[in-house]
Amino acid sequence: MNNITENWKKNIILFLSSQTISLFGSSLVQYAIFWYVTLSTQSGIMMMIFIICGFIPTFILSPFAGVWADRYNRKILIILADALIAIATLVLAIVILMGYDAIWLLFFMAAIRAAGTGIQTPAVGAILPQIVPEEHLTKINGINGSIQAVIMFVSPMVSAALLTMSSLELIFFIDVITAAIAIFTLLIFVRIKVHKKASEQQTTSYFNDFKEGITYIGHQAFLKRFFLFFAIFFMLMAPAAFLTPLQVTRSFGEDIWRLTAIEIAFSVGMMAGGGIIAVWGGFQNKIHTMTLASTMMAICTFALGVSPIFWLYLVFMAVFGVAMPIFNTPTTVLLQERVDPNYLGRIFGVFGMISTSMMPLGMLIFGPIADVIQIEWLLVGTGILMLVLTLFFGRNRVLLEIGKPAEKESANEKIFLRK
Repeated sequence: MNNITENWKKNIILFLSSQTISLFGSSLVQYAIFWYVTLSTQSGIMMMIFIICGFIPTFILSPFAGVWADRYNRKILIILADALIAIATLVLAIVILMGYDAIWLLFFMAAIRAAGTGIQTPAVGAILPQIVPEEHLTKINGINGSIQAVIMFVSPMVSAALLTMSSLELIFFIDVITAAIAIFTLLIFVRIKVHKKASEQQTTSYFNDFKEGITYIGHQAFLKRFFLFFAIFFMLMAPAAFLTPLQVTRSFGEDIWRLTAIEIAFSVGMMAGGGIIAVWGGFQNKIHTMTLASTMMAICTFALGVSPIFWLYLVFMAVFGVAMPIFNTPTTVLLQERVDPNYLGRIFGVFGMISTSMMPLGMLIFGPIADVIQIEWLLVGTGILMLVLTLFFGRNRVLLEIGKPAEKESANEKIFLRK
């Protein structure tokens, strides 16, 4: 790989440590705001506004942030995104301490945090191949997925505990401190050479760069098929992602411990899945690994719709969690390996836009239907459709060629993949 320093292990440990610290602080605040809005308003409309504020900026900014990640120093972009969130959080904490705690301020904060995430995500996805040798990308992405799963598991409980013992603004200050630690670590200790495009004089305009990214996708047969599959698959995942808590409440009981149990089962499954893919590495052909994982998710979605006993329901929820990192890790690595480094930020930007938008858009379809049709039937139907889609995905010649180990790709295959 280009631009990889000899001491890459030290660099990646420091980089992932800084991102973990920052993510933990961000998760604490995100859940604290979520709990606070829920408890203080007890309003479905307010929760909808909060979710929209946390989704729309990421969706809008992702493709633009992808261009920035290709034009500019990716490490500096990550630092600036962290700093933007930290400064906004600090200002809000001070405003609340002064006695002004209008609910719209929390919505505004959610929007700023989503904007920071939209800027940061393409840069993080594109910067890893600059640090990590290609043969270690799967392992490192798997480890990173496990770390994120642990944070998803721990941060809701820690956030809830802090909110009962202290005030909202104190949790904001914790996030400011964790962001400052992450920024300091990245700035002082992590050495990453600027990628080729960012080190050169920019000869094209921003919008030309954006159009070049779209043209690049249009000329890569595997990317068109890849993104189409993900758009449909993520939309079909919406009932399993958003409607299962409502299903549990309707079918198994309104006990809070049941809702907590499904979150824990899924998070524990994700931690296990991240460990499995980090150690195993997946099949030689990454498409085979993704096909296995998406088949597991399709079967689990179907099973969640027919499980008659709650403990069995939890087992399928955990297996679904296991499949997620086994699906996500080879996806990320495949893009990191196969996309021209000069376009990597833009590709991750478009991918981020798809991954953040399709499940909420799916809810616009399945949410109203869930008030007319039993959620169990929605899970059964989407599970079957996910399985059919996976069969087409796993048999696609273009994708199977691109999924092979990079060193085995021939010149003829490269021509075939771009048809």
